[in-house]
Amino acid sequence: MKFVESVKESYNELVHKTSWPTRKELAQSSVIVLIASIILSLIVWLMDWCFESIMTFVYGLF
Repeated sequence: MKFVESVKESYNELVHKTSWPTRKELAQSSVIVLIASIILSLIVWLMDWCFESIMTFVYGLF
């Protein structure tokens, strides 16, 4: 019986108490996440390139 009540309460909260974003808000959020992901990937790529250059220089000395 508790399981059925839990499912009913979850459904009620999902339908009546949750505020869902509009299509425009969802699109804007998606663009922000995409831009942030691109920026972070460029930062990681730049760090990797720098460390590779440093290690190539260091190992080239020996």
